[in-house]
Amino acid sequence: MGHNRRRRPTGARRATFGAVALILGGGGLVAVNVFASATESGNAAVPLGSSGVAATVDCPDLTERLTAVPEQARPEVDTELAHLDEQIAAAYRGLQDAASAADGGTLDEGAILDPLRKERAATIERIAAALDKVADRPEGLDTLAECSLRRTEIASADAESGSPNPQEQEQEQEQEQRQGQGQEQGDKDEEPPGDGQQTPGNGGQAGNGPVAADYAAIESVQPNVKKAPRQAKASTGSFETSCGVNAEGLFNSDNLIAAPGVSNGAHHFHDYVGNQANDAFASDEDLAAGDTTCADQGDKSSYYWPVLRLQNGTAEQDAQSPGGGIEGNAGEIVTPAEVTLTFEGNERGKVTEMPRLLRIITGDAKAFVNGDTNANASWSCTGFEDRQLKDKYPLCPSDSDVVRTFTFQSCWDGRNIDSANHRTHMAFAAADGSCPEGFRAVPRLVQRVVYDVAAPSLEDGGRTVPLFAVDSFPEQLHKPVTDHSDFINVFDEDLMRELVECINSGRACGPDTPPGSEPGDGEEQPGGDGGGQTAEPPAEQTATASAPAAPGQNEKPNEKPNEKPNEEPNEGRSGGEKPAPPAQDRGAAASASAEPRAATTPAAGTPDDVSGATAAAETSGTTGTTGNGGDGDGAGTAPAPQAQGGLAETGSGLGLWPAAVGGVLFAGGCVLLIRSRRHAR
Repeated sequence: MGHNRRRRPTGARRATFGAVALILGGGGLVAVNVFASATESGNAAVPLGSSGVAATVDCPDLTERLTAVPEQARPEVDTELAHLDEQIAAAYRGLQDAASAADGGTLDEGAILDPLRKERAATIERIAAALDKVADRPEGLDTLAECSLRRTEIASADAESGSPNPQEQEQEQEQEQRQGQGQEQGDKDEEPPGDGQQTPGNGGQAGNGPVAADYAAIESVQPNVKKAPRQAKASTGSFETSCGVNAEGLFNSDNLIAAPGVSNGAHHFHDYVGNQANDAFASDEDLAAGDTTCADQGDKSSYYWPVLRLQNGTAEQDAQSPGGGIEGNAGEIVTPAEVTLTFEGNERGKVTEMPRLLRIITGDAKAFVNGDTNANASWSCTGFEDRQLKDKYPLCPSDSDVVRTFTFQSCWDGRNIDSANHRTHMAFAAADGSCPEGFRAVPRLVQRVVYDVAAPSLEDGGRTVPLFAVDSFPEQLHKPVTDHSDFINVFDEDLMRELVECINSGRACGPDTPPGSEPGDGEEQPGGDGGGQTAEPPAEQTATASAPAAPGQNEKPNEKPNEKPNEEPNEGRSGGEKPAPPAQDRGAAASASAEPRAATTPAAGTPDDVSGATAAAETSGTTGTTGNGGDGDGAGTAPAPQAQGGLAETGSGLGLWPAAVGGVLFAGGCVLLIRSRRHAR
């Protein structure tokens, strides 16, 4: 019989095989864990997609610490604060460039953050030196130089649709091919607005937002506006000033309030109505001598807010300029269909005159990275204004328009027309109208801006019907929570006196109201947007629109004639008719996080449950949203930004076990391999 000459493995050989297996298995576990960590937690290696970045630049905001800057130091401090914004914008552009170059690779955070930290440290030292000349510098300023890369959604077509399955990817690829060949999408598709040239993704803004999670169907939002109760001595009147819709096309990326004397201090474009002399270098005298678009020439006040754009690839006047396309603010600027500027009374008592040249900023342009403490803009749709969103853009039905509402602070400290951080001289009234100690009630400005824009097609990243979003600082990614508005009071003193008398006497006054017109006994008036009537002012904690509609009402409450004097026609700006998109295309389902939240902490003694909407938002709506600009996710929504922070915050500590086990296996395999080699000798 033949012998089997195959050698059986010796003990040393078996040990060698086992050691190799342990090393390979342990190394595999470590590699898997490293890959998971790179995509799930804040790592030094930040994944970068070919269509955009997976992070934004998050830096501490010095204005939160600089609440009291002596007048002598303020010009220098304001200039240096603007330099900090420039540095962040440059760092974010560097992050985008690195993402494009990496094309799916990784980036060391130090390449972006180390130069930024050095620049910020030098600028902060100059701020401290300016303060040292006239007062003691605040402690801890030097600790605010450190920034981080904060993970967020990759703004790809998949992220925008929220449905990255292979079948939909194939459909999108086929759609892109048809577009490239100039073929029609189908009988229902329309030509894109603007110059007719489509850009892949959301109008060339891929990587800079917005994304599908930034939108919510207004019909999915429960009514959340509560009217504030009025006391017997409440000032129930209103005064409306008509200043047009910026048909004149006055835009710039300056910010006279926050960055005086600094060109491009806002890093995004503003719409201006009212005063036409407003730029970064305008003096008080310039404002007083400037022209105004207001019907009553006694109102030369400046009202301005970030423009709304369609992400359709249209090259606007600022396409290659700072503040515009260079900083991620691209696409067609939409002229509002309607702008309403109303001054309202106080739920508790009479109001006093605003001081001339009073400056107020409401909302926070950096709320996405700062958190939503000072966020104070509301989004809704005509016919649904009893439903307000704070951190989502609304998807409106085809017969409804988009509405932005800004309810300004109405308690003044009685001394200052501005403050170092442009906030502390003003405060919000509590739900009952009471102001903080030492503050007095002044007329409450409510701005309501309406746009005839269609609900975007989220399923294809806005290719069919373009996405819309407000301009923002580049690192704020066009999040709706960053919306804000600015006001400088340049009312003639006689007109301001008339305004206050009108409000305190319970009358509804405006450019179309006959002198001496009174709406009755001066008590609460019936609500509604039209007919010159004024709705009961809401509690400022909810920052809601001034005229909520009945739940489920689909009819526009303020139908307007087809043509208006001094206004540009809006036809064609929305990309055609506004079909109601299918349910699966209407973005994130509205959860409690979409409801309005308190703009400020209620004053001492104010009940926590100012209204049902506020209470619900504060208890459940902020879950998972603190510090992320309010982009929380609800059931059925598109994916929300991934959690930030350390292991305790993200839960990634539980995910370390593969690396631990892998490390043990790897080390054991190495030891076993060494010992087996020795025995083999």
